[in-house]
Amino acid sequence: MSNFEDIVLRPPVLEDGMNVFRLIENCPPLDVNSSYCNLLQSSHFSSTSVAAHTPGSQALLGFISGYVIPERPDTLFVWQVAVAEHARGIRLASRMLEHILNRSCCSNISYLETSITNENQASWALFKSLAKGLSADLTSSDWMNKDTHFSGQHDSEALVRIGPFNNS
Repeated sequence: MSNFEDIVLRPPVLEDGMNVFRLIENCPPLDVNSSYCNLLQSSHFSSTSVAAHTPGSQALLGFISGYVIPERPDTLFVWQVAVAEHARGIRLASRMLEHILNRSCCSNISYLETSITNENQASWALFKSLAKGLSADLTSSDWMNKDTHFSGQHDSEALVRIGPFNNS
């Protein structure tokens, strides 16, 4: 793995869509969305998403998709966090989250939400660490039920909410 400082963080562009698809495909247990979805994340939601790569490489080391919830413009919802296996252990996911929150388009954000399955300990650790770094509360509640919402095809997801925090 190259030096942490060498990693470029930037808003994704449409051309990143298939690389996002491949990265997520190689990051189980993440849900693989359609490539079309990843193309939209890389274009329509680029201001609240981030792509990580080394200079001169198109291969992605990491990707986070997110969006501002339309009915709650003070809340950023983080959809997916993906980090290539060989780029884990260097706080890349944390750095990507901070990168998004530090953008001018997120200056009015004072809450972050995401959903996490009970078993995904890496995600729990990531978002607990983020809450601590923001000096903000983290709460979780049942949200998407395995049987009610996923027809038994996916584990239940808890809604995780961090905030309020000062993001200016």
